Amino acid sequence: MNGQQHLLQEIEVAIAGRPASQRAEALRHITDLFLSQASDYSDEQIALFDDVIMRLAAEIEKSARVLLAQRLAPVPNAPRNVIRDLAFDREVEVASPVLTLSDRLDDAMLIENARSMGQGHMLAISKRKSIAGAVTEVLVERGDRAVVLSVVGNAGAAFSDAGFFRLVMRSRNDDEIAAGVGSRREIPRHHFLKLLTIASQSVRAKLQAENPQAIEEVHRVVREVTSRVQARSIAESYEYSKARKTVAALCGERPLSLAELAKFAASGQFEETIVGLSTIANIPVATIERAMLQERTELLLGILKSIGVAWADVKLMLQLRARHHAMSATDVDQCLASYERLKPTTARLVVDFHCRPAKKPL
Repeated sequence: MNGQQHLLQEIEVAIAGRPASQRAEALRHITDLFLSQASDYSDEQIALFDDVIMRLAAEIEKSARVLLAQRLAPVPNAPRNVIRDLAFDREVEVASPVLTLSDRLDDAMLIENARSMGQGHMLAISKRKSIAGAVTEVLVERGDRAVVLSVVGNAGAAFSDAGFFRLVMRSRNDDEIAAGVGSRREIPRHHFLKLLTIASQSVRAKLQAENPQAIEEVHRVVREVTSRVQARSIAESYEYSKARKTVAALCGERPLSLAELAKFAASGQFEETIVGLSTIANIPVATIERAMLQERTELLLGILKSIGVAWADVKLMLQLRARHHAMSATDVDQCLASYERLKPTTARLVVDFHCRPAKKPL
């Protein structure tokens, strides 16, 4: 009798003649048998356990499934189908052990689970010892505040660029999330700066204490935030009223073209360029002006990329901007490299972040 046949015989003896009411006990015996030599079983033998446990587990009560999940979750080679079935159990108490501990769940399974199950399931995933960036993106996108705080505080969690972007947006008016995101050592600099622009004074002070090297950045961002208020009043000034009339007279009922926008920039018509870009991108004049006047070019490049402006015309915009912030040839080359790397989808995210109004506190 080979090992496969011997194992099958042991399993049959363990469940033989047991009524449905005793299936939980039968399952316990089968699980005991598996755990006693789990590391020694072949893939074929594990597959056999998989089939038998799946059949028995389908007809047992919740408490027995919870126990099964707790016992199998830490086992590296636990039956894969059983683990998946437990992970997608609608009862959080059943799913949590495997979602948090099991190595049998790959990223695709975790993403599917996070997209289709509830907050309790996502909270369990957020506590795994390591989490890939593709998984944390979903957790941050769909998770409630408890899930976000949990994954932000998990040192083993990785975040993609899009994941950090969503985290920064989630941190609006939430000091605890903002402090957690800002404390992540791997946060990219541009996301850290975005965070500072929306963080409260107390969060900025905390982040400044944790990152002494960022003190000047904190002060600069505070100055920039103040300038935004000034930009809003400027946006309604007499000069912009005239520029609106100029653009309206040129276009009539049709939309302004990118070629016409480039002519404004080439002619040095600052206000008309601002209004024209505002019209095409459907973004407030105050935001466009801030993008043109602030030290960093990130927002301006994002706006231009989102509407498909060619690089030759982007250079015209940068030259117009240079009246307020001088740019060297190296600066322009760096902007070109950034513009070429920037994807339209990422550009729209950047624009959305800067244009979305902050929620009023409840």
